[in-house]
Amino acid sequence: MPENSYVFMTDSDSDLPFRYVDELDLTMVYMPYILDGKEYLDDLGRYGKQKEYFDNMRAGSAPVTSLLPTPVYVDYFEPCFREGRDILFISFSSQLSSTINNIFAAREELLAKYPDRKMIVVDTLSISAPQTLLILGAYELYRQGKPMEEVAAWVEENKMHAQAWFTVDDLKYLRRGGRISAMAATLGTALDLKPIIILNKGGKLVSADKVRGRKAALRYIADKTAENILNPESQTLILMHADAPEDVARLEALIRERVPSIHAIETIYVGPVIGAHCGPGTIAACFMGKERPI
Repeated sequence: MPENSYVFMTDSDSDLPFRYVDELDLTMVYMPYILDGKEYLDDLGRYGKQKEYFDNMRAGSAPVTSLLPTPVYVDYFEPCFREGRDILFISFSSQLSSTINNIFAAREELLAKYPDRKMIVVDTLSISAPQTLLILGAYELYRQGKPMEEVAAWVEENKMHAQAWFTVDDLKYLRRGGRISAMAATLGTALDLKPIIILNKGGKLVSADKVRGRKAALRYIADKTAENILNPESQTLILMHADAPEDVARLEALIRERVPSIHAIETIYVGPVIGAHCGPGTIAACFMGKERPI
């Protein structure tokens, strides 16, 4: 493990597989969600409940996400400051939640109490696997003992290159979350339209296009992956799915046809936080590539 004067910290909205939490010297902030009236913390798949979560959604459960309050962040941060260590926090996009405001509030409260300490908060303008890609890239510098200012600068310089291309299976979940209108959802369902959703330069999930049919959506994502990925021979592409193992396997085959030089492909589940908004059947390809197109 690296021995640094600062703590490398991030949040579970990254969907970073739990094995990394066990293997790496980082601190994870676990984000809450509410399912059937009960609050849970995202366990990053540690207990293998991902399929059950999406089955519950198919059966009619409507999970909602919630913010961690400032005092909880204080509880995460203060032990580090008390031990004389600074903090580098790699956060999910400020444009998808106001959570980062509570991080800043906790930081200001604690810096008043520990004026000799420092804390850098990096807004990745990402969520889920694109955030994971940035975390793993930054962690390599942390492992090498680089100062946190240099690690933070690397994330800032590379965050527009962390791409995600999503499609959803059922528009009702986007409608429920207010991301599309009821009329658009009804019409889209009738026409079998599948939206193509990306993380834009502003850190929001936006519609980039729409195609007719699931197979066409998977081909579109594979095409865009091949068009946008950089240095595939030296990176691990992450495929995500919300309990759609057959479709994610199809997408992997399509990508391997188009990008035969890819070093590795890792498949993970969509986490419960983003899954609450996009629903079962969601598929995504995430990689480091050209600058985000919009």
